[in-house]
Amino acid sequence: MATLDKDIFGLKVENHELVKLAYDAYLANSRSSHAKTLKRGEVRGGGKKPWKQKGTGRARFGSTRNPIWRHGGVAFGRTGEENFTKKISKQAKHQAIAQALSIKNADKAVVVMEKDLKLDGKTKSAAKVLKDLKVADKNVLLVVSEKTPEVLRSTNNIANLKLTRATYLNVFDIMNADAIVFDPAGLEATTKWLKGDK
Repeated sequence: MATLDKDIFGLKVENHELVKLAYDAYLANSRSSHAKTLKRGEVRGGGKKPWKQKGTGRARFGSTRNPIWRHGGVAFGRTGEENFTKKISKQAKHQAIAQALSIKNADKAVVVMEKDLKLDGKTKSAAKVLKDLKVADKNVLLVVSEKTPEVLRSTNNIANLKLTRATYLNVFDIMNADAIVFDPAGLEATTKWLKGDK
């Protein structure tokens, strides 16, 4: 039975500030900026002055596409070029992942398989592995060292299972999983990655 490294799975997490920072950074960096509004010069129409400058008693206007008019342009709207990314250092990110794994381990949500994961490409075989580990009815994060074609085919159609390589672990997936399953190779790769071993 593989043993869990105390520097990764046994940390005493006094507050969750770093974990939340990494969680928010993941969401921010996943955010796209496709939304774009039209400025007054980009809205169709409005070329004709709505009424003459003087003599009507009404306020002067030069275009019906003024932002204060209905169907007008949008002032200070989205441009489609917004940058929502949040930067977090590599060291802080690794520490946040270790803290998240420690939190989950304290909740007894970390499961280590006895043997390396070997599947035949059929969904049934992956479902059997989850059932044997008693996590079939949970949201499972399966961590492996490498994604082989057989493992990908076996796990793609299981709705509550997410497959990830050890070096692609992130706080968002860890905290949203009910059970985190490592095979021995995945556990070793995770430990080396987070400790910076070569």
